[in-house]
Amino acid sequence: MKPHLLLFVTLFVTVTTTNLVLSSHSSPTPNSGRKIPDNNTIYRVSKQLCWGCIGESIQFLFAHNMVRAAKWELPLIWDFNLENYAKWWAGQRQSDCALVHSFPEFGFKLGENIFWGSGSNWTPPDAVRAWADEEKYYSYSTNTCAFGEQCGHYTQIVWKNTRRIGCARVVCDSGDVFMTCNYDPPGNYIGERPY
Repeated sequence: MKPHLLLFVTLFVTVTTTNLVLSSHSSPTPNSGRKIPDNNTIYRVSKQLCWGCIGESIQFLFAHNMVRAAKWELPLIWDFNLENYAKWWAGQRQSDCALVHSFPEFGFKLGENIFWGSGSNWTPPDAVRAWADEEKYYSYSTNTCAFGEQCGHYTQIVWKNTRRIGCARVVCDSGDVFMTCNYDPPGNYIGERPY
């Protein structure tokens, strides 16, 4: 494992573990004064966590930051509020994945990328790769996308002012995969360059 990836994973696990211990109800251990989680707390927290989701979160974040690093943009940080929103939105699509459309613009203040793939083997890096592949259609010099192509997924990933991300992946009732990522602050402002 590369040193910078190992450092990131170590920090992520440390912060996650610390937050779990600090936020849990616990009882003191004899002679130490330290609090450890009791069995009910451990059970409650383990039911709330989606261990596969943590791995997927790391995959989403790492893949995004690799694309951003190629343009010397600051790395994104994972935002659990954005993740919760993405999980909710993915859950709305779970019964009919093929209806991939964006959320209505009722004062929506987040950037969004969505992905649908036939079959259940699609992973977070697959979605990010599909979005990042739009770079080939984007011209920085004219700040435009090739006629008839999409570039907005790519430009949202590398948008210079975006700092936080939260994503979710669901296997739909049809057996297909739906993934969504939300970005804050959003990007893709008309007339502005992404980086």
